[in-house]
Amino acid sequence: MDQFSQSNLSDVNNKELSSNKVSLETELSESLYNTMKDFVLSNPTWDQYKLINSALATFLVQNGCTDNSVSEIYLNQLFTPSKSF
Repeated sequence: MDQFSQSNLSDVNNKELSSNKVSLETELSESLYNTMKDFVLSNPTWDQYKLINSALATFLVQNGCTDNSVSEIYLNQLFTPSKSF
């Protein structure tokens, strides 16, 4: 995945990223990719990593995941102010 902005990497909340990281590669529809890219470019406190972490944590929690670290990521993103897209 292309990096949207090098400067956004420093904005990633360290609490949201565990010390154990896994690289993920996936195919996205062009419209989903473009929408994600536009969101990240128009919201300087977000980057593609934070967006994917937030989306996955939200999906998992809403579908019954009870892991505390996933719940923490989910709750952190709920209470982080962000410009509406």
